[in-house]
Amino acid sequence: METGVNQKVSTTAPLGSISAQRVNTSNQSSTTSASQEEQQDKRRENDIRRQENQITQQLQARDREVRAHEAAHLAAGRPYVTGGPSFTYQRGPDGRSYAIGGEVSLDTSEVADDPEATLSKAETVRRAALAPARPSPQDLRVAADASQMAAQTRLEIAIQRREEAQLNSEPEQDDAQPPERNSQAIQSFTNQDTPSAGFSQFA
Repeated sequence: METGVNQKVSTTAPLGSISAQRVNTSNQSSTTSASQEEQQDKRRENDIRRQENQITQQLQARDREVRAHEAAHLAAGRPYVTGGPSFTYQRGPDGRSYAIGGEVSLDTSEVADDPEATLSKAETVRRAALAPARPSPQDLRVAADASQMAAQTRLEIAIQRREEAQLNSEPEQDDAQPPERNSQAIQSFTNQDTPSAGFSQFA
């Protein structure tokens, strides 16, 4: 009877009877799973780090481009710069702020009662607008407006100079001249046609 009891007690397989291969396989499986997760995490971290570096490099290049752009406006636009340069910033993955846009304000108004100064100003504003290597659409609009102002001013200057030349070329009238001769001289001057071809180059 004691033998039967011992058999019942020993119905659970002892540790030595479990295959060593099965125990090792279970340990390798859990170890491999953890290792794969670590590798995936590292790959994700590397991808994120690579993307952040790429964005930072793009922001750095944009910052340099914007600052050089506005510096060109500033250098060429003196003394008609009224404000700036002012910049629009974006924070990068590295926590730093980078300029992604900017502007310089220029005075584009005419100089009162001074066409020569207005012409010089218009030409300076146009040069300032086109100074950057890659002018923006707004730069091109400012340059076009300045070109139009310069053309109009050249026409005004040409008309003014022509009028002054006509006044200077008029003969001095003799008070003792008979009335008929004075009348004939006035009529002859009035009938002269003013040619417009000379203004076409200023249009």
